[in-house]
Amino acid sequence: IYVVNHGWHTGFVVPASTIQKQLPQLKERFNNIPYIEFGWGDKGFYQAKEITSGLSVQAIFWPTESVMHVVAVPGRPDLYFINSDVATLCLTEEQYALLISFIEHSFLKDDNGNIIELKNGLYGNSQFYKGEGDYYLMNTCNKWTAKGLKSAGLDISPIFKLTASSIMDYISDSNK
Repeated sequence: IYVVNHGWHTGFVVPASTIQKQLPQLKERFNNIPYIEFGWGDKGFYQAKEITSGLSVQAIFWPTESVMHVVAVPGRPDLYFINSDVATLCLTEEQYALLISFIEHSFLKDDNGNIIELKNGLYGNSQFYKGEGDYYLMNTCNKWTAKGLKSAGLDISPIFKLTASSIMDYISDSNK
């Protein structure tokens, strides 16, 4: 799997086929692509065309709804995200299954078990969906990434993983 650092924000890139079995709507939306990137964040801030100080303050200090940002990655993630820091992690089959389950459960679902589509995503072939859980200062996108790594059985404490650099430092140290 891959962890992508976009500056302030981190997310996961995983092979599409496995997660599309768990969430068939992603297969319908993105077809036969090799990888999908997943990010979790504040609904207002993440989807905004222009970031304002009001959105920033609200995202930090008040619990707000979350979204999942899903991006089709048509080739090698390190080449697709050429302007981002991309780290590779090798997981066991069990760890990988646990991470896929974590990502799946990060989507809010309707009464029929379907993920809830919102508007088009930020870049490339991408889409926003309603997320599970609230976003606030101590529950950020980077903490979500840390929780995903923890759910897969990695030895990471999500408590103080609030920045993208703290996630990437952990991965760098664990790959040594």
